This record gives sequence, C-alpha cells and structure tokens, in this order.
Amino acid sequence: NKLESLPGAGASFNTFTQDLLGQKWNIVVGIAFGFVLYILTYAYISGSSAVMAQTVFKYSGVRFPANVSVVIVSMLVGAIAWYSSLLVGRITTILIIGKFIAFFATFSGLVGHIEVAKLVDSVAVAIPGSQYLPYILMTLPFCIISFGFHGNVPSLVKLYGKSGIPHITRSIIIGTLFALLLYVFWLGVTMGNISRSEFPPIIAKGGNIDVFVEAISGLFTSRYMDLILTFFGNFAVASSLLAATLGLFDYIADLFHFPDNGVGRLKTALVTYFPPAAVCFFFPNGFVHAIGYAGLAFTIWSVILPPFLVKAARKRFPTASYTAPCNNTVLNLVIVCGAVVYLTVVLDVFGLLPTFR
Repeated sequence: NKLESLPGAGASFNTFTQDLLGQKWNIVVGIAFGFVLYILTYAYISGSSAVMAQTVFKYSGVRFPANVSVVIVSMLVGAIAWYSSLLVGRITTILIIGKFIAFFATFSGLVGHIEVAKLVDSVAVAIPGSQYLPYILMTLPFCIISFGFHGNVPSLVKLYGKSGIPHITRSIIIGTLFALLLYVFWLGVTMGNISRSEFPPIIAKGGNIDVFVEAISGLFTSRYMDLILTFFGNFAVASSLLAATLGLFDYIADLFHFPDNGVGRLKTALVTYFPPAAVCFFFPNGFVHAIGYAGLAFTIWSVILPPFLVKAARKRFPTASYTAPCNNTVLNLVIVCGAVVYLTVVLDVFGLLPTFR
C-alpha cells in the first residue's frame, strides 16, 4: 500500500530524506539541517539575551553580564518547549501580535521622517567614493534565511495532522507575502532615517540587535516611542527564537527517537538548547555572523534538497493524489539557484567577497 510506505504525520527530515533518497543523502542533510538550526538557535539566543540585558539596564539600572542573560533566556525557552509544542505556538502567536502592534506603532511615526536623500543614498549623504553593487551577493544568504519556513513544516504537520495540509500551505503562502511586505517597509523606514555613513559604528560594536535598536531609538524624542521600540525589539527576537527552534526540537526528537513524554521532552530540550547556549555563553555577540553562516548549510536542505525529494517522490509514487505544481525544468532551475547561493556563502567564508565596514 503506497500510503502505508509513507512516513507518518510529523516525521521530520531525518525520516523522509532517508526513505526517499537513502542513508548517504540523509547524513549530508542531517549535518546541514542540524548545523543550520543550531546556529540559528545560537543567533536568536544571542539576540534575545542582548536585548533583554539592554532592556533591564535601561529601565532598572541593573546591568546583567552577557553570559547571565544567555542562561536566563536559554532556560526559559527550553522550559516552554519542554512543556508543549502547542504552548510554543500560543506564546509565539502572542509575541508576534505584540511585535506587529509595537512595530507599526513605532515605525509608522518614522514614515513621515523618511529622507529621500538617505533612502537612495544621494551624493550629499553618501560615503565618498562608495559603491554598493559589490555587496549585493552578501544579501543572498540572508534572504534565504529570512524566508526559511521549511524546518517548521514537519512540526506543523505533526501538530495539525495531514488533514490540515491545505491550511498549512495557505498559512505559509500568506506568511511569506506578509513577511515580504514587512521587510520592504522595515528597509524603507530604517534606510530612510539612518544614512549608510552611520552604519560603520554599528558594525564596529558587533552589529547585534541591541546595538541597532539603540541606534534607532536615538531618532525618537518621545520616551513613549522609545518604550514601544524596546518592546518591539524584545518581541521580535523572542518570537523568532521560539519559532526557529521548534523545528530543531522536533528534528532532535525524531532523530534520537525520544518519546513524547516528560522525560523524553526533557532529553530533547537539553540536546536542543544546551549546545548553542554553551557556545553563546562564551561568545555572546555573534548574531549577525551566525545568520550569515547559517546560509552555508541552509541552502543544502532548503533550496537544493526539496527538488531532489520531489523528483524521488514522483518516481516512487507516479499516481500520487497530490503533485507539486512545477515540472522538472523548474526543479532543476531551483537547484542551480541553490548552487549559486551556496557558492556565494563559501566565497564569503573564505573572505573572497567584499564586506561593508
């Protein structure tokens, strides 16, 4: 029976990659998948702990050491994931709603202050002799990571079952379009208020989220608006941390066959959060670098792997009830695009691409 040979609802990349492509592919994908989600977990723990420490210091005068913030954030998110994936979803929903309210409340006020000269980087405000076209390749890995919902799909199927696939598909499409609009709005507001010449000091301080939030807060004269911006920064990184690590949590459970009970979820939480938290404890300010390097492995399983999985599934199940709406030419084009992105990240790792300083 064809349906009986398919992985069950909630099976993660470890299961269906091995089933469709074999053990060798599964090892490669497993390393890439684990690397990406672990480094994203590290990145968001770094960002969350930095913003939390900044917030506490700003409003209480108490300065948390960076590693103490890392421990607090890691234990809190680990406890939430251990308790229930549904709780992760509900808390993430609350954070996202709060983030959007704070986002529009904050940046809608900056729309009227956008300076066209800064937005287009005219000669009057540009860094003398600056050329930005050489840096365009650096944006590819960040764009891939920004729209990387793939890791959460098995978790969504596990939560809602195969009958909920149409709803999951629609939510991803709507979420992608919504994220695109938000990114366009965000870039317009920030780049229209902060000139390119102001970015080198931000980069010199490590480029973490707290530094960027601090730079934007300098644009506000109202303490009320500054407070909303602080809430936005906290909601943004916290929701990203919970959402991004849910896929890793379920992947670890699937890989090591940890049971879905209290003890099993505790093991999963420890394997999921302890390694990136330990690295972040000693290297707490690596948010931007981590996001960039994540593209190195993310491209393998988010861009290159899916076309191969689709091709393998079509060969094994030629009369399947659902067929992806694209032919092999499109699938091959996706693979080529993935190879270009992967080459870009490799060149960046070896310092062969120009970087803006």
